[in-house]
Amino acid sequence: MSRGSGYDRHITIFSPEGRLHQVEYAFQAVKKNQNMTSVALRGDDTVCCVTQKKVPDKLMDGNFVTHLYNITPNVGCLMTGMSGDARALVYRAREIASKFKDKNGYEIPCHYLALKLANIGQVYTQHAYMRPYGVSTMLVSIDDEKGPSLFQIDPAGNYFGYKAAAAGTKDQEAMNALEKIVKKKIQLTEAETIQQAIGCLQAVMGMDFKPTDIEVGVVSKSKSGFYRLTEAEIDTHLTAIAEKD
Repeated sequence: MSRGSGYDRHITIFSPEGRLHQVEYAFQAVKKNQNMTSVALRGDDTVCCVTQKKVPDKLMDGNFVTHLYNITPNVGCLMTGMSGDARALVYRAREIASKFKDKNGYEIPCHYLALKLANIGQVYTQHAYMRPYGVSTMLVSIDDEKGPSLFQIDPAGNYFGYKAAAAGTKDQEAMNALEKIVKKKIQLTEAETIQQAIGCLQAVMGMDFKPTDIEVGVVSKSKSGFYRLTEAEIDTHLTAIAEKD
């Protein structure tokens, strides 16, 4: 039976093939909502996430358009998909992280936060009065116990740890490009990790970026916490990538 038979009218109804069409629509929202692609790469002592930056209106202040958020000082996230949903989920994540620290006296580990956000996503596929968040979440952090960590959570409530991850419009092409980088087994220092991630997104999009076209978030052993690169720092890396080529 096709979608037209009414199996996509309700979030909790399985089609005869065992599919939840409205959950699949949430995945499409991630891909098509803003026509953006994001990548993240885990290096030896760094995790770098890169996404396109599009200011939809010339009258808007570009400083207020971002897809990178701090959940805690050391855990950052990159959201791809619907901006409103992203903001709402970030607030949920911050609340979870804050309560965890109050209760336990130390910052929430990245893998546990990923589990908690995935639980929220899964519950939203079960109840008729909710719809799933139309957003793909990448969490990045670095700690003494596990080192660099990268987790991705999808709208259906799946979460996995990754060496490299991609989301958005050209996610499959980006995954293929990241696979080649990981297979090379090159030494991924901080600068190399950032440049490989930016270079990968450039190759997938088939364009040379200006510093204002992308956002870059990094966690590394050399600097405490999750931080964003300035336009000048991005420009330095773009120049280094161009010189390599």
